[in-house]
Amino acid sequence: MASGASKAVLITGCSSGIGEATARRLAGRGWTVYASARRLESIAGLAEAGCKLLQLDVTDEASMRAAVETVVREQGAVGALVNNAGYSQGGAIEQVSMEAVRRQFETNVFGLIYLTQLVLPGMRAQRSGRIVNVGSMGGRLTFPGGGLYHATKHSLEAISDALRFEVAGFGIGVTLVEPGLIASDFAKTAVATVAEADGDADDPYSAFNTKLAAMTVGVYESPIRHLGGSPEVVAKAIEKAISRRRAPTRMLLTPSGHLTVLQRKLLPDRLWDAAMRSQLPQPR
Repeated sequence: MASGASKAVLITGCSSGIGEATARRLAGRGWTVYASARRLESIAGLAEAGCKLLQLDVTDEASMRAAVETVVREQGAVGALVNNAGYSQGGAIEQVSMEAVRRQFETNVFGLIYLTQLVLPGMRAQRSGRIVNVGSMGGRLTFPGGGLYHATKHSLEAISDALRFEVAGFGIGVTLVEPGLIASDFAKTAVATVAEADGDADDPYSAFNTKLAAMTVGVYESPIRHLGGSPEVVAKAIEKAISRRRAPTRMLLTPSGHLTVLQRKLLPDRLWDAAMRSQLPQPR
């Protein structure tokens, strides 16, 4: 970032996983870190790591405005925004309630858009800034039972590509981080949402959802987990994204990410569907 520009980093979703690891890493390397979460008590330990704490709910516009105003008042501007907050909504699309669909997009997409809109005026004024969107290899492909989650991550691909062009002339860099398999509490949330989407035992998606939940847990316990990475891997990539003079546009992370994206690229749709049928019972 430009000399004299704000070095304040605002990170969403810091209660665990990637957000927590990123906050700890950046604070330990001298960045002014504003770690945020819906509940302050969930990030209390980050204060000891040198982070400033903010209550921030990415589904609440007033909460987002207040958080950004705090950083601007204390630091002049948000120097880097790390849009990390998000979760996976699982289940067959027919069975996921519209309330759950809206909650998924509010958290993973709409909050990211609004926070970005809030920080850009300050970044433009100082002619410097970094925006890091934490996407997923899931923005490059789609697994059955995760269509709504994948839709949000595909959205981040489009948003990041457009935004990168729109703000480059103001000295602002945009990076999309695309992690593959990451060992965190992510799977627990994904399994819980599958359970919420599941109907009774006689519904046509029962076997599908049951297998989907088992597979989601199983992948974190199977040998393929060794092709994944820890939240620290993503934190290290995010630090590079905000530190380099020229921000990277995309950062596909972990061997599982590279391998899965390559497989999807090489397989025609019908072969990909056949591969999915070998893993999941197709509803019928």
